[in-house]
Amino acid sequence: MSKEKPKLPKHYLSVRERYPKVRVALEELGSAVRNAGPLDVKTGQLIQLAAAAGTRSEGSVHSHVRRAVEAGATPEEIRHAIILLTSTIGYPAVAAALSWVDDVLERS
Repeated sequence: MSKEKPKLPKHYLSVRERYPKVRVALEELGSAVRNAGPLDVKTGQLIQLAAAAGTRSEGSVHSHVRRAVEAGATPEEIRHAIILLTSTIGYPAVAAALSWVDDVLERS
């Protein structure tokens, strides 16, 4: 994965700019939930990645793959976090999520 910071989606940046108080509130919420327990950052990102896959949110999968890599997750760990969902969300959803994972991992 490239050390260069990824360019954030235009729509995401637009919403952040249009609703700065919401952005701040979401950032504070994110910080609060990360600090609410003993899980390390990498584990937290893998959990959030799995949740993003479960809700079939392509943008969130992209985001949490990048964040998981920044937290030290390997491509194998990231893909394993997704494949573990097969019996929970079904193979078609897993296959889609793996393609979104590869969008990010194969970009580097």
